[in-house]
Amino acid sequence: MHEAAISGGGRDVQTTPDSQATDEDGGGRTALLRAWSAERAIAVSARRRGDPQDEWHHLERAHILSQPMVVPHLRTHVSMFGAACRRHDRREIIGQLLRLVVVGPGSLTGRYPVGNTGGADVSALRPMPVPDDLRALLDAVTTPKEES
Repeated sequence: MHEAAISGGGRDVQTTPDSQATDEDGGGRTALLRAWSAERAIAVSARRRGDPQDEWHHLERAHILSQPMVVPHLRTHVSMFGAACRRHDRREIIGQLLRLVVVGPGSLTGRYPVGNTGGADVSALRPMPVPDDLRALLDAVTTPKEES
């Protein structure tokens, strides 16, 4: 099994790649994917009711959850790009285009800033605090990296 170290947030952790998204992790990866899907669904609902601030809030939460997983992480940034386009936010559009280039390798290698909300309003390299409710989900799929 391939493992990648995640750097950021003041700690290194081990995680398995997307291809291991089965219940073999005790359901942690499955719960993480469900929570990510729920955040994206809430974002879509907010978009449909014309609430771009709530849409963005839930896309940021989906981003935090998606970081350990290549495909969900990429899909979240595509959604963020779409939201930026709908708002005609040039800075965010450019920021999301740049993030789309690095998101796959970042998640695949485990080199991403844990807790980063994914928007162009923060550095793409800046770790950020993870909300407590999301921390529990992320901790279920990551374990502290053993010291060598």
